[in-house]
Amino acid sequence: MISRRIFLKNGGLALVSLGFAPTFLARTVAAAEARRRVLITIFQRGAVDGLNMIVPFGERDYYASRPTLAIARPGTSPDAAVDLDGFFGLHPRLAPLKPLYDARQMAIVHACGSPDGTRSHFDAQDYMETATPGVKSTEDGWLNRYLHAREHQAATPFRAVALAPQLPRALQGLEPALAIGQIAQFGIRGAGDMVQSSFESEYAAAADSVLHSTGREAFDAVRMLKTANLAQYTPENGAEYPRSAFGEALRQIAQLVKADVGLEVAFAESGNWDHHVNEGAAVGQLGARLDDLARGIAALARDLGDRMQHVVVLTMSEFGRAVVENGNRGTDHGHGNAMMIIGGPIRGGKVYGRWPGLAREQRYEGRDLAVTTDFRAVFSEVVRGHLGLNDTRTVFPGFAAQTSLGFI
Repeated sequence: MISRRIFLKNGGLALVSLGFAPTFLARTVAAAEARRRVLITIFQRGAVDGLNMIVPFGERDYYASRPTLAIARPGTSPDAAVDLDGFFGLHPRLAPLKPLYDARQMAIVHACGSPDGTRSHFDAQDYMETATPGVKSTEDGWLNRYLHAREHQAATPFRAVALAPQLPRALQGLEPALAIGQIAQFGIRGAGDMVQSSFESEYAAAADSVLHSTGREAFDAVRMLKTANLAQYTPENGAEYPRSAFGEALRQIAQLVKADVGLEVAFAESGNWDHHVNEGAAVGQLGARLDDLARGIAALARDLGDRMQHVVVLTMSEFGRAVVENGNRGTDHGHGNAMMIIGGPIRGGKVYGRWPGLAREQRYEGRDLAVTTDFRAVFSEVVRGHLGLNDTRTVFPGFAAQTSLGFI
């Protein structure tokens, strides 16, 4: 028996969750006519150092705890923090995002994270993607549960897409979702009529005898992307994406947004944030990763232009780093962290959340930034305020935000 989840190795398609309704092409047109809101989630895998990403330069204990890793106060050196509000600043490599903050299209939530205290990358990432901290038995992800709660909406094969080699936990569940490594390799490219012919001939029998219209619609999805001519894409407004896997993923997400194929939820990831040794301050490993992140997001916003009025970008990482730098000029696994929310609908230009302080008695277990905002409060505000789902109980089981943070 062939499962609804079918692995198609040919053509660069990592995973397809099939199950599109027979009239999906008509619904795609309808979705394009009434432009839908888009959520782009970015997972910083490895636990980014949120204290050096969003720098609490107004906190005396920050400098006492990091003699070699602390980012200088604004105005004291060329590589100083970029002042946001007199207390918090951006890491200097995040400077490309400052115009978005100044335009009130970027908000930050600091000291947020999971109520579960695990320092295991695997467990913490799983808890964040399922949005059920402390529960290992959850089978579906919070983004897929959102899609299921809104399943009555016009759906297309490209409603939920991860630009990743495999489908992330956040998108696994009952609703169809795609994981695409490269859009240009999704079916046809160049002299790819031969590729499509091979692709279709290999699976046509299964599509006709077992999957029926569902299989044929998968091929129609390939044709849809070919019609959009995404291989010839040129970013707009002078946008220049970094030449990295992350930059390429955001460039392709922009392509899908502009192609009006019905994209509603997109997922990208940025790795190598686990800096136990030689993390670096303004320059070094962390600085290089933040440069890639900032230039990618800034290019996406510039490329999308006016479409950013309908787009929200949400960053996340499984946990933060310890307050005190270690003996290897790095940072060990911590607890609280910072999240960024960017887009036209955002009430930006502000750092949200309650700051707990970094004195030893204020830290979590005496070593980490304490969590004062549950990450699910950030997720649920985005789902309610941007995506328009008022009842989020099925999306975030067992969690009810007491008050709105106010960034949407």
